[in-house]
Amino acid sequence: MRFDDKVCVITGGALGIGRCLTQEFAQKGAAVAFVDADRQAGEENLAAIRALGGNGLFFHGDIAEEDVLRRFADVVIARYGKIDYLVNNACLTKRGILSSCGYEDFNYVLRVGVSAPYFLTQLFLPYFNPGGSIVNISSTRAFMSQADTESYSAAKGGITALTHALSVSLAGKVRVNAVAPGWIDTGAYYSAEYVPHYTSADTAQHPAGRVGEPHDIVRVVQFLCSEDSGFITGETITVDGGMTKLMIYSGDNGWEYNVSNI
Repeated sequence: MRFDDKVCVITGGALGIGRCLTQEFAQKGAAVAFVDADRQAGEENLAAIRALGGNGLFFHGDIAEEDVLRRFADVVIARYGKIDYLVNNACLTKRGILSSCGYEDFNYVLRVGVSAPYFLTQLFLPYFNPGGSIVNISSTRAFMSQADTESYSAAKGGITALTHALSVSLAGKVRVNAVAPGWIDTGAYYSAEYVPHYTSADTAQHPAGRVGEPHDIVRVVQFLCSEDSGFITGETITVDGGMTKLMIYSGDNGWEYNVSNI
């Protein structure tokens, strides 16, 4: 799968899944424009993309701010004129109700995780080439939760709903889909010295037999951007090694539910 002569815009592209996305699209021929609030990590990633022979643009800024979104879009269009793909990857957590996540913090997460993808779609809409694709990064947290995760879970639920809404509004113009990762170990995209350590339970709770890695997400994102997925729009594809499909009752496989946690 190649993306020669394509322009791919990615939010949160400095670290984690975003860093893997930027590098993999660049290695497959796309010009990659990404935005991130971490200036140092963003500049390091841009250097890595160029070292791989890729065409990249890094914009430093906080996408919770409207002015940053407008300036980022302006810079991208000034450089490339048109775009082909928009990958709304950036999000974060301010935790939730048990840790007293307040009004401003909760809405900050929503601005990054839901409002920014909506507004960037609006800003870039006149500039999509034919066959354009938007891929939003949701999460299995949109469908299931641990305690004290309300800010992140709400953002991921929002981006999932935004995906099917936009797919209808933009029918015939741009396809819109989402990917919902489960447990994805992003450590290698934060530190070159990172070495993963998993217990047997960590891997056994995944029917696929392992914890996920960023490339598992990138491959699905690239499929959704490609012409091979031309009949798919409005969908959220869960990529979690089957973890959310494994039903566990207290007593199964030596697992006991500790009621003191609630």
